[in-house]
Amino acid sequence: MTGPEPRPWIKQLDVYVGGKSHAEGAETTVKLSSNESALGASPKAITAYLEEAEKLHRYPDASYHDLRAALAEKYTIEAGQIICGIGSDEILKLACRAYIAPGDEVIFPKHSFMMYPIAAASFGGVPIEVDDTDYTANVDNILAAVTDRTRIIFLANPNNPTGTYISAKEVERLWKNIPDNILLILDSAYADFVEKDDYQAGIELVQKSRNVLMTRTFSKLYGLAALRLGWGYACPDVASILDRIRDPFNVPAPAQVAGIAALADTNFENKARAHNSKWLGILRGELIAMGLEPIPSVTNFILIKFPDKTGKTAENANEYLLKQGFILRWLPGQKLQHCLRLTIGTETQNRAVIQRLKEFMEH
Repeated sequence: MTGPEPRPWIKQLDVYVGGKSHAEGAETTVKLSSNESALGASPKAITAYLEEAEKLHRYPDASYHDLRAALAEKYTIEAGQIICGIGSDEILKLACRAYIAPGDEVIFPKHSFMMYPIAAASFGGVPIEVDDTDYTANVDNILAAVTDRTRIIFLANPNNPTGTYISAKEVERLWKNIPDNILLILDSAYADFVEKDDYQAGIELVQKSRNVLMTRTFSKLYGLAALRLGWGYACPDVASILDRIRDPFNVPAPAQVAGIAALADTNFENKARAHNSKWLGILRGELIAMGLEPIPSVTNFILIKFPDKTGKTAENANEYLLKQGFILRWLPGQKLQHCLRLTIGTETQNRAVIQRLKEFMEH
């Protein structure tokens, strides 16, 4: 006898693997592998979350009206065009569910977020990876890959795991040169950290388009990774479709109230941005000084390129750091076996991991 047979492409799916949380054998661990907030969560968000515990017997607001209103006020956007989800990952999957059929193509740059090919393939889509340039998305390469089967283009801007970005001008050039029936998804999870004048997260492009979806998250700047709260902003037609197919009550009430409180906590925002900006520069300088190659980053992490030298590779460094209790992200599955990704941590964590890396390089 045989059991139910899944759709043929399901068996071929890769499983997303998150950053490690434990280093075997180490007495204490310092986790710098998942781009989590260095300063923890917004204090106002924590208070709101705890207060909501008294109402756990109530279903959440199915339309997340207040959260939408808070986002609309914060970013001066239309509340009716906002879609919220269980992390921005859910919104990416909703888009694939809504706009691709088996055999349709989904384009994404090399060295991008691992969820893109997984989300596409889970609905029978064909992931199309295109080359980047110096770890940065290449618009011409993306355009060259477009066919009459292309339905979605994923663009992480800034990109994870490389930390690089392309300008608003380049993003608009991409949009202007694709057919209207292709959905351009701008994954702007790390937009809150960018300090470049030529960058835009995607709001302006959404407002003049009919085929752009921008996604954001509360997991990074606001430190609400455990609550899995993400949101998207799209033109009315796309937003309506995604809202129609999402699960009812998909955003828990504690996540909604914590998100609203976090948006209002500007003191925490400013503190988190200042900390990130300071240590992004310090860590980059320290890494260069010890002979390593940090890829220029505008995010809360740095991708570090190690030499192809016996005993000094990224894999060697990863093994050494794990023994010391320091968990970075080694990414051979994303063809970055020569790199480690370092999340910016607290001052104590940053100084300690730099000291360990110095010891490794001098050993």
